[in-house]
Amino acid sequence: MTINEIQDKIIDEFSVFDDWMDKYSYLIDLGKDLPPIDASKKDEAHLISGCQSRVWINAEMHDGKIFFTADSDAVITKGIISLLIRTYSRHTSDEILNADLYFINHIGLKENLSPTRANGLLAMIKQIKLYALALKTEQNG
Repeated sequence: MTINEIQDKIIDEFSVFDDWMDKYSYLIDLGKDLPPIDASKKDEAHLISGCQSRVWINAEMHDGKIFFTADSDAVITKGIISLLIRTYSRHTSDEILNADLYFINHIGLKENLSPTRANGLLAMIKQIKLYALALKTEQNG
């Protein structure tokens, strides 16, 4: 699946909910389904700065594709990072770096987050793209 196909699927999933409380509940459920990050990666080196809650993210490249794992100590944030991981994992560095991340606006997430959570969302996206750039540089090294 391409990044855009994944985003379209996420938009479809959220379109069944009219109320933002239902969307928050769905986000929390998505966070509960997030595969655990390796305990050794829950350290300062993998902690994203700029998030109100604590969010850890790890990236590894296998066969030219990047795989992300993550965790958070906040349930809604964990749901948000699970959406980002679902969107970006299993893609190349170039696909990640060139992706237009439009599902966030389409599902109404951005305007329904507090300013601190919105800043955290941007920090998560930035960290994912930094990982993609670093792994691309390392691969081409």
